[in-house]
Amino acid sequence: MNLRGKQKRFLRSKAQRFRSKFSVGKNGLTQAWVDQLDGAMNNYELIKINLQQSADVAPEEVKDFIESHTAIQVVQIIGHVLVLFKESDDEDKRNISLQVKDI
Repeated sequence: MNLRGKQKRFLRSKAQRFRSKFSVGKNGLTQAWVDQLDGAMNNYELIKINLQQSADVAPEEVKDFIESHTAIQVVQIIGHVLVLFKESDDEDKRNISLQVKDI
C-alpha cells in the first residue's frame, strides 16, 4: 500500500501517543532484528522505534535498511525516532490499516 499525504498524517497522529517498542543499539542493523520487527508489525501495524545514543547508524540509514529488506514503510522520522507502518498479514489484526484505506 502506497501511502498518500492524508494517510501519513493520520498515522502520525495515531502514533503520537505511542511509546517506542523497538530500538537500534550498538549492534546496529541485522537481519535477525529486521525479522523480529517484521513479526511485530503483523501484530501492531504501527510502531515507533528509536535509535539509542550508542547506535552507529543515522536515522536515514535505518529507514533505507528497513524499506529495502521488508514491506514496512517509514511514515515519519523525528530526531532519533521513526514511525513505521505495515498492513498486517493477519486479517483479524487489521484495525489501523482498515482505517487508513478509508481515508
